[in-house]
Amino acid sequence: MTIIKNDLFLRACKRLQVDRTPIWVMRQAGRYLPEYRAVREKYDFITMCKTPELAAEVTIQPVELIGIDAAIIFSDILVIPEAMGMKLEMIESKGPKLFDPIRNIDQIKQLKQIDPYKDLKYVLDAVAMTKDQLNGRVPLIGFAGSPWTLMTYMVEGGGSKNFSEIKKFIYNQPEAAHKLLDMISDSVADYLSAKIESGANAVQIFDTWGGILSPSDFEEFSLNYITKIISKIKREDEPVIVFAKGVHYNLSELANSGADVIGLDWTMTLGDVRKSIGDKVALQGNLDPTILYAPKEKIKAEAIRVMKSFGKGTGHVFNLGHGILPDVNPENLKYLVDVVKEESKLFH
Repeated sequence: MTIIKNDLFLRACKRLQVDRTPIWVMRQAGRYLPEYRAVREKYDFITMCKTPELAAEVTIQPVELIGIDAAIIFSDILVIPEAMGMKLEMIESKGPKLFDPIRNIDQIKQLKQIDPYKDLKYVLDAVAMTKDQLNGRVPLIGFAGSPWTLMTYMVEGGGSKNFSEIKKFIYNQPEAAHKLLDMISDSVADYLSAKIESGANAVQIFDTWGGILSPSDFEEFSLNYITKIISKIKREDEPVIVFAKGVHYNLSELANSGADVIGLDWTMTLGDVRKSIGDKVALQGNLDPTILYAPKEKIKAEAIRVMKSFGKGTGHVFNLGHGILPDVNPENLKYLVDVVKEESKLFH
């Protein structure tokens, strides 16, 4: 059992006392770093995901270069649909493509229930290898997409502007949709449990497309399955984070999902959310990622504004309200991290 030297992130997730606010950022192992791009020039994205040595290397880059308080394993949420039997390609500058999108119950019956130790062994190997190389410097986060977000990709076949195929699917074939969501939920719960067993200190569920649903549809097609997954994850005291982008209207229900931490996008006021659910869960976020294009004095002012909004005390993990953008100057992220480390002491 490796003792974690910097456990601020884990302590804040559990709302235990900390002497400053921890910070990590979504997509921190990625294209904004020249060191990442150097690896990426030699290998395509999927090869990097499937080669534990490469995944470990880029996972650790932001810990060493930026001084972040937690590492998140380099991977992709679409490894699950691929493991279930769909063909996945990452198309340069266009994003992911899943071939033969799911449109009916017969296609669902052809998908397989995954065994993470066989079908996603490369991710678990990457977790174990990264954990070993981190050597207790900071905690390691594992992650998965939510069932709703994964099903959206599986039905749309990729990203979408108006999400018409997935909406047609849930409204015209609700039974098929629920069958698929159940299957994905079981796979995600097993996968996150396996990540924890392989060494992850915390896990995050990304519900990227939760915000395209109405409040009642969100409850039926997303929240119910997130709650189911959290209840099934095998863990001791590893925190579970849920990040549901654009879901302003269901925060109190999200806080009752069993999650330890709720991630917030930048369109919400941290202080208001803390007043409504901060006695139940820790909060993660929520600086607008585009602030990192701004001059340093603006970055500092906005970082302080976010921390002031949360106020004094523990239960805040500083993060961006979505992933860091690929053309951000790494110096600006490093500056943000330094500001949070220094200025957050006033709030503890």
